[in-house]
Amino acid sequence: MKYLIVGLGNIGPEYADTRHNIGFMVLDYLAKKYEGNFDVSRHAFVTEIKTKGRTFVLVKPTTYMNLSGKAVGHYLNSLKLSPEQMLVITDDLALPFSKIRIRAKGSAGGHNGLKHIEQTLGNNNYPRLRFGVGDAFSKGKQVDYVLSTFSEDEQIELQTLIEKAAEATVAFGTIGLERTMNQFNTK
Repeated sequence: MKYLIVGLGNIGPEYADTRHNIGFMVLDYLAKKYEGNFDVSRHAFVTEIKTKGRTFVLVKPTTYMNLSGKAVGHYLNSLKLSPEQMLVITDDLALPFSKIRIRAKGSAGGHNGLKHIEQTLGNNNYPRLRFGVGDAFSKGKQVDYVLSTFSEDEQIELQTLIEKAAEATVAFGTIGLERTMNQFNTK
């Protein structure tokens, strides 16, 4: 079985450790753990990892966040996968830092990367892992917040949370979406 895992983020060193790039961070962790090496490919950096009898194609779009659907559409088509065989990993302002939520579908919630994926697919019926980055910003400062790095306090927990999100990603492909949601969606 093959799965497409799309980590959302922006390319470039100025975005590397920002909240908006948590999808890239989770994929970087998975690639390192399972000895995958990202190569430049069409619309994305791509690698393939194997674990527990499954193949995961990890995709970090190079189109910038607002055009993430380009990479999603291309890799779903070229790999001949359905949206149900894809997991999108993204930051989420509506969730407190340290929470992750896995859903089978849902709204874009104002997230431009998810909006473009929804526009590309024509619906919002695709699994996603939402990584809580909190909402500690003042009115009108949302963009500055998501493009800033995690605080010193958050960085203490960050690696453990990335590992948890990576574990949930592998679970998605090995035990299925429902069981993964039951196991990782904490109150």
